[in-house]
Amino acid sequence: MVLYSVISLGLAGLGLGLLLAAAEKLFAVKEDPRVEAIMAALPSVNCGACGFPGCSGYAAAVAQGSAEPNRCTVGGEKVAAAVAAIMGVEATKAEKRIAALLCRGGKCNSPERFEYHGITSCSALNITAGGNKACVFGCLGMGDCVKMCPFGAIYMNEDKIPVVIEDKCMACGKCVQTCPRALFELIPASKKVIVACKSHDTLQETRKACKVGCIACRLCEKKCPVGAIKVIDNLAVIDYSICTGCGICVDVCPQKAIIKM
Repeated sequence: MVLYSVISLGLAGLGLGLLLAAAEKLFAVKEDPRVEAIMAALPSVNCGACGFPGCSGYAAAVAQGSAEPNRCTVGGEKVAAAVAAIMGVEATKAEKRIAALLCRGGKCNSPERFEYHGITSCSALNITAGGNKACVFGCLGMGDCVKMCPFGAIYMNEDKIPVVIEDKCMACGKCVQTCPRALFELIPASKKVIVACKSHDTLQETRKACKVGCIACRLCEKKCPVGAIKVIDNLAVIDYSICTGCGICVDVCPQKAIIKM
């Protein structure tokens, strides 16, 4: 009886094993060999600058034809050329972008409303009575962006304002994702003209909160020769698709809220 049971179980196990092996072959998803080749060409930083969660996701998207070969900002032109060759297409050059901080309201320009002694984090300070800065739109100066930058491209200056090191910046977007006040933006490196302010306050409120905030005077809008800058909701906004980077807006801004990086 025991022997019969052992034999029965053994045969059942063998049958199930054969069935699983057959199912594996029948339903196996064939992976595109180009995915592995693209993965080998990528730097494996998994920074997300390409717009995908990691290098594997980007490699799969390129192989499927849903992403361009030149999206890896870390690898640059060399990696773009290698990925394009794998895909059998011509490599096109992507315009370099850099992270820009849209604020100059450090401790010298924007006073603090109260002393903060909590966790050294912008996110924590932002939810503590709305932050301690007079400008409720400005940089909180705790350096979350510095901690999150995987390339060491950001440091805090003496005025408690983050500074981006252009040569090290890979436009991965980590600072954009990290800043609780959305003060970072990825801009074309060739333009380098930014409105270093995010305040939507009125002229009177802005002047009380920050010495270098945009007061919506519209001089930049009136003087721009190509109409690339408009004042929207009390704040100057640059359209980089038509901006020539001439710098006239920088020269006419009475608050020096528009700067060249």
